[in-house]
Amino acid sequence: MSPARTRRPRRFAALAAAATLVAGVTITALAPAAQAAAPPLVSAQSGRCLDVNGNSSTPGAGIQIWDCNGVAGQGWTLTSAGELRTFDGTRCLDALDWGTTPGTKLISWSCTGGANQRFAWGSNGSLVHQQSRLCVDVTGSRTANGTPVALWTCNGGANQRWSASTSPAPTYPGPGTITGATWAHDPTVVKRPDGSYLVATTGRGIPLKTSSDRTSWTDVGAAFPNGTPWTSSYTTGDLWAPDLSYLNGQYYLYYSASTFGSMNSAIFLATSPSGNPGTWTDRGKVVSTTGSSNYNAIDPDLVVDQQGRWYLSFGSWWSGLKVIAINPSTGLRSGTSMTSIASRNGSGIEAPDIYYRGGYYYLFASFDNCCKGAQSTYRIMVGRSTSVTGPYVDRNGTAMTSGGGTQILAGHGSIHGPGHSATLTDSDGSILFYHYYTDAGDSRLGINRLGWDSAGWPVVS
Repeated sequence: MSPARTRRPRRFAALAAAATLVAGVTITALAPAAQAAAPPLVSAQSGRCLDVNGNSSTPGAGIQIWDCNGVAGQGWTLTSAGELRTFDGTRCLDALDWGTTPGTKLISWSCTGGANQRFAWGSNGSLVHQQSRLCVDVTGSRTANGTPVALWTCNGGANQRWSASTSPAPTYPGPGTITGATWAHDPTVVKRPDGSYLVATTGRGIPLKTSSDRTSWTDVGAAFPNGTPWTSSYTTGDLWAPDLSYLNGQYYLYYSASTFGSMNSAIFLATSPSGNPGTWTDRGKVVSTTGSSNYNAIDPDLVVDQQGRWYLSFGSWWSGLKVIAINPSTGLRSGTSMTSIASRNGSGIEAPDIYYRGGYYYLFASFDNCCKGAQSTYRIMVGRSTSVTGPYVDRNGTAMTSGGGTQILAGHGSIHGPGHSATLTDSDGSILFYHYYTDAGDSRLGINRLGWDSAGWPVVS
């Protein structure tokens, strides 16, 4: 049902050709639409598209953010008259009831030419409502599908920045076919000397699974079947986000001990001659954090650079992702230096995975929210650097320490919240492991090949 609307006389005004400054926001002249097929408007904060709720062409439908999927209600054309038209130009973005106060709802309505339907690009990618001088704002800086979009005081925040993509909405492949023990959360993988695969996941004692062909998987038990009493000051439950490596003839397992939402966290190391359940020996604590820290010691990832130096990246939320040096002879921390490699100013970023290829270190990371079943908004992003310690930049040159990241995989169809990736160089190329949620909220193992485009950026295939 369409909401009731108060009609007022239309007000028309010519748009200034020169830039003007209004309420601290630079307004630039509008360019006429040039495309026949309307592109989406993508939120800089979430990577989701400005979307008409339910893809409804009925006047009065609300405006929200949603995974970019190419539907008609995600195509927007900013006309020379200042209208943001959607549905092939038959509907316009409209401030409900001619509202001019922060919080005014935005809806899709029949195009009228009214002042409440006129917008202009502002500074830093903002979209400014010409009648109220308020900005198009994702409510509460939230990033989840279905978050309403309204008018709010312009503040330059990432939730008020938009980009007009001239590319079609991304389409992502589904996970490759796997069978058997397919449950997984926060997977990590290593290829064993005999050609088989070993995966470790979050869970009690670090669950392990194996496969001879990367398709059929079998649960084989836990790395620590008798528990880990040395982690009891951090958690008495599941151990999180393991990282597997095979180096110098032995297996290395870094893993996290923490509780949800806490920074009382630590990363530990264990080693094993075989990788099998019950063969792992505790080697001690690598790094830890407390409630007064501004970063979180979870989600470890070991990487050895091209000069043979060992590093551990880690981190979650707060001030973002870090990297520290590791002593190869012990597997434990070397020195006290720490480098920040990615941050989103407090928004969701975690699960670093650094992968070397062709002269670059690629930093894969998961943005937004994990662990909410089918409502999870995890998505896999990437940047690259010529050094393990950065600086990492995305495809557009934006530093990952400033919120940058190029999206390579996000929720689509019945695949929800893909993230916490691990990369493997195999005989048939680069392979991406990750978890995702089903419609029922179950967490499953996802495996896809990674292709590489002409500019050297990864593409999920």
